[in-house]
Amino acid sequence: MQENLTDNSIKEAADLSEKVMFLARDEILMSFRFLSRSLSELKMSAHLGAGGVFSFAGGFEYDPVFILKNAGRDFRYPARMMIHVLLHHIFSHPFCGERTDRVLWDLACDIAVENVIDELSSPVFTLDADLKTAGMLRVLREDIGQLTAEKIYRYFRKNPMTPGRVMEYEMAFAKDSHEMWRDAVPDEIVISEEEWKKISRQVLTEIRDFSEKGTAGQSLENNLAEGAAVKYDYGALLEHFMVTGEHTSISEDEFDYIYYTYGLEKYDGMPLIEPLEYREDKRIRDFVIAIDTSASTSGDTVKKFIRQTFDLLKSHESFFRKINVHIIQCDSEVKSDDKITDREFLDIYLAGMKIYGGGATDFRPVFYYVDELVENREFDDLKGVIYFTDGYGIYPEKKPDYDVIFAFLNEDPGRAAVPAWSMKAIIEEDSLK
Repeated sequence: MQENLTDNSIKEAADLSEKVMFLARDEILMSFRFLSRSLSELKMSAHLGAGGVFSFAGGFEYDPVFILKNAGRDFRYPARMMIHVLLHHIFSHPFCGERTDRVLWDLACDIAVENVIDELSSPVFTLDADLKTAGMLRVLREDIGQLTAEKIYRYFRKNPMTPGRVMEYEMAFAKDSHEMWRDAVPDEIVISEEEWKKISRQVLTEIRDFSEKGTAGQSLENNLAEGAAVKYDYGALLEHFMVTGEHTSISEDEFDYIYYTYGLEKYDGMPLIEPLEYREDKRIRDFVIAIDTSASTSGDTVKKFIRQTFDLLKSHESFFRKINVHIIQCDSEVKSDDKITDREFLDIYLAGMKIYGGGATDFRPVFYYVDELVENREFDDLKGVIYFTDGYGIYPEKKPDYDVIFAFLNEDPGRAAVPAWSMKAIIEEDSLK
């Protein structure tokens, strides 16, 4: 049909669709004022012949004819499509990791957004087709709980679906194409992930007043909290566990090979200078890995975490040849303490590792125990404790004399804040090899 459009009708369609889109934006703003900043940052442009709506990291493109056709069927469609794309952005959906299953992630994002829209129950963008999807959302809530993209994605990974089932969900919940989420777009229309996270935190602050008035829901807050979360790089945080030590090696920067070889040749094997055997470097020798062995902790996940921790350190050449690492298991009390003194022993240890515990979580016994080890001179120079946990436990009130990283598996809005004196790392489950 579009091939038969005249230049004049093309311009009319573009102009009319633009007016429709701006009207849809105004309708959203009138009902949800806390979205004003995010809507003003969302870029939109017409692309005749695109055949639909394509969102990218910073905005979306739409086919004017496609918009007008759907608006003709239901005048609320443009606002619905716009709020759908906008929520993707303030939930940071376009910024997924490289290892993420794109099909399942796209689907999880669409379901999370549509669930929030369903909870908002606004006449501005409620479609007739929502009666069908409401039933599907109820079933998912019963199986998953709060529907955020990350929780839905993890559920789909653990419960594989048939291609037919995936297609059924896509037809019910998709409103835009996500193909351009992974493509580069012109710099002048791109807003970085960090900027969208700032916007998310601003929206999260502003909706509290609206929530009291019943115009925003818990699902919106949960998704915003997940999207706004700053996930600190675990590998970067491990740099805090570097200690200055001395290890045997030739210092390339401080040794002149010219004088060395000249002496060998001139004076029958007698060098003029000797190589400097020692160089001061930042390496890791003494630290503790504490494992929360409450009922929520999986043995296989624990082993993967320990393996990844050692792999990250080895990749930075951060180990001394001889190390002193204590792997402590604890729920409400210390259950075991295994000492690793050699990197090669780690494989043997992990192969036979057993998880002890399963009770409630209390972080304090680990720190009492580590303090005793320090007093008994178990460590030459303890840099810190890495505590792998779900975060549901009792934190120490006082800062210890060493650094502490609390490492969590995935983001969880219901988790209490870590102490101000500690560091926090979020590790995505899919990143554990």
